[in-house]
Amino acid sequence: MNSKGQQIIGNWFKQKGWRQFPFQQEMQDAYLAGYSGLLNAPTGSGKTFALFLPFLVGYINQYPDTFQTRTNNGLLMLWITPLRALTNDIRKAMQEVCDEVGLPWRIGTRTGDTSAAEKQALRKKLPEVLLTTPESLHLMLAQKDYPSVFKNLNVVVIDEWHELLGTKRGVQIELGLSKLRHLSVTGPRLPEKKAPAKSPTSETLQPPTGQMKLQTWGISATIGNLEQAAEVLLGTRFPPEQMKMVRAHIEKKLDIRSVIPQDVENYSWTGHIGLKLLPEVMEIVANSKTTLIFTNTRAQSEIWYHAILNNYPEYAGIMAMHHGSLDNDLRNWVEQALHEGTLKLVVCTSSLDLGVDFRPVDTVVQVGSPKGVARFMQRAGRSGHHPGAVSRAYYIPTHSLELLEGAALKQAIANQQFESRDPVLLAIDVLIQYMVTLAVSDGFRADELYEEVKTTYAFADLRRTEFNELLGFITTGGATLSQYDEFLKVEVEDGLYKVNSRRVAMRHRFSIGTITSYATLRVKMLHGGSLGSIEEGFVAKLKPGDTFWFAGRSLEFVQLKDMTAIVRKSSKAKGLIPSWAGGRMPLSSQLSSVLRDKLDEVAQHLEKDEEVVALRSLFNLQEQLSHLPRKTDLLIESFESRDGFHLFVYPFEGRLVHEGMASLIAYRMGKIRKATYSIAMNDYGFELLTDEPIPLMEALEEDLFTIHNLLDDIQHSLNANEMARRRFRDIAQIGGLIFNGYPGQPLKNRHLQASSGLLFDVFREYEPDNLLVRQAFNEALAFQLEEFRLREALQRIQKQEIVIKVLERPTPFAFPIMVDRLREKITMESLEERVAKMARTYNAHENFDEPMEPTPEPVKPRRRKRP
Repeated sequence: MNSKGQQIIGNWFKQKGWRQFPFQQEMQDAYLAGYSGLLNAPTGSGKTFALFLPFLVGYINQYPDTFQTRTNNGLLMLWITPLRALTNDIRKAMQEVCDEVGLPWRIGTRTGDTSAAEKQALRKKLPEVLLTTPESLHLMLAQKDYPSVFKNLNVVVIDEWHELLGTKRGVQIELGLSKLRHLSVTGPRLPEKKAPAKSPTSETLQPPTGQMKLQTWGISATIGNLEQAAEVLLGTRFPPEQMKMVRAHIEKKLDIRSVIPQDVENYSWTGHIGLKLLPEVMEIVANSKTTLIFTNTRAQSEIWYHAILNNYPEYAGIMAMHHGSLDNDLRNWVEQALHEGTLKLVVCTSSLDLGVDFRPVDTVVQVGSPKGVARFMQRAGRSGHHPGAVSRAYYIPTHSLELLEGAALKQAIANQQFESRDPVLLAIDVLIQYMVTLAVSDGFRADELYEEVKTTYAFADLRRTEFNELLGFITTGGATLSQYDEFLKVEVEDGLYKVNSRRVAMRHRFSIGTITSYATLRVKMLHGGSLGSIEEGFVAKLKPGDTFWFAGRSLEFVQLKDMTAIVRKSSKAKGLIPSWAGGRMPLSSQLSSVLRDKLDEVAQHLEKDEEVVALRSLFNLQEQLSHLPRKTDLLIESFESRDGFHLFVYPFEGRLVHEGMASLIAYRMGKIRKATYSIAMNDYGFELLTDEPIPLMEALEEDLFTIHNLLDDIQHSLNANEMARRRFRDIAQIGGLIFNGYPGQPLKNRHLQASSGLLFDVFREYEPDNLLVRQAFNEALAFQLEEFRLREALQRIQKQEIVIKVLERPTPFAFPIMVDRLREKITMESLEERVAKMARTYNAHENFDEPMEPTPEPVKPRRRKRP
């Protein structure tokens, strides 16, 4: 027999004309039985209600006669999301349910966008349900008497856990949960609760023993390591009998189509914009109700928005743009307009990747390869965002070979080959920040905190000696900084570690978080509001009167005042496009693996995909000039030009792996014959260029691709010190060694670089085994070079046949890499002019039209590497 709560929620479903999916019923049974765990469900399947409604059922069951009159319950549910934009959408849906079932509850939000008045109101009276972000959770832990805030907490939900896992924000969540679990009281075994008789899971569910009061649930899209994701979320000491994995088993209907250029033989061989296909994209938009055009960078979104406005002025007023650097009010307006269906088109970036519910959206367009299977699935799911609907996505290649990536994406989705999110381990900077956070509030005791921290997956291997070193670091500055009062933040009183300085406490609260970026400046209209923020380095190059495009507008730079770029509207059609750091994403390991499979089919002339059929003439040219590598081959090409001696290697492993491998190979060849190499790379391969013949055969005889002494060779082949120094800047910022400045008064970028660089040098000289310095070197290997993938790639190459081709000119595989190298050179010619000249020279030998598209996107110069 159904309980009171189940009856009420069941009636609510009937009033809506909805029915519970089996996974929602299974989730309800698991929650009511007291389990914690992970809910795996595709976007648009009703996963928010799958967790929120069982919570309401449990509450109504607890107070069946008074649930409609009980108020002042305190905080019962904490719902954590990675994006502030998600909180508004979820809050509205939750509030609607509460109102319709007669619960006198207020669903609250606390994010970086919450006003000071709203935060003050939250302190006076907590809502029953609070939606927040990882940073805001830690700000709550920095409040005095924070345990009273969470004393009635029943459940914590981590939404979009797959987006947080594998990041330092995920480590923040782990630490926050360890504290909340410590505050939770372990109660007696709960009485057995029988699931409804018709439930498909009632026979498998048994009430866990030794029940913890606080339940923890994560919501995750499909990733390659779901079981590990659940373990990271719940911690290493969570009782396994209280853990449950609930899978939706809903097959999301996907309609994925690649847009193939009509004259693919003349389509760009390289580029990152894709504007040649603008007419085809706008035809898709015209035939859809509402379309999201996803780009991979903010600069690319500005370029596409500008191009659409120039060529299709009729879209003015029904088109908008959305990316992370735009002002919050602008983004909120776009999201609301999407909800209401008043916009026909939005050009966006990953800022709209996650689970915001825009039901009017029926089509998604992805410009350029998203470089990851899960990322593409997430974006495709923005269309048809409700159960049973079809998600329709179009893939727009920005150059010819990206068509093959489109075929690989469709194959990987069909095979359910999704990327894993590897958890971050021993993020010392995050732990230091967390320790000071607790010291700012009520303080902590060392033994107790060490045991709490050890329950997290991230710090399960933290040694007590290392923890003691961190205690010394936050209290005395450690062995190196003890003479500087700036770093003496925490005091010890009768074993209690506490911050007594109001200045230290205030600065720390302003610095809580793990999202680091280059210094940005606000952009404000001369007579109007704020538009958003752009990087300081871009503004520094502007002179009064210069024109640039931002937030979809042509703007004239007026002046820099109080760390704000003052602008006015400009009538000029042309202008600079701001660039942001971290633009290019590397090919994921899963997608690169499927790409090699597709290339193997190409080499065998197996025409299974429309993309391969379209590219056959290009592949024929590659085969005619050189070779089409199979999975068992590693292709190496070489030729001589007026620039020098070129060597191209094609592992198809992604640009980060290729960057490390190119430097490694150059170093090993340099031991045979000293030379200076220029290096360029893309996701498919890399180029070594020098002014002397390259000793390839000698190097191969000495096992060029061996993994023997790999770490030592990497350290020698790369400027490991400089790479670690760059990582150290973010680590120092998170760990509180440098202060970014107060709101509205940020420190200049060069000051931050100088401060962190000086600290790095001091540690390297006087304390080389410093934990933060070690972390910087480890992060440089793991994140910047993807050392594990590099090692696996070398092991794979050891089993392949090496095919060497000596050429007279570059092939379709080599040409894009050479163009990337051209971006680095300083010349009086523009990139477009130099590429056009290369193409004319190339086409003098073959009857092919110019295969290059001018690329207007500003590109950050890539540094030269020397062995």
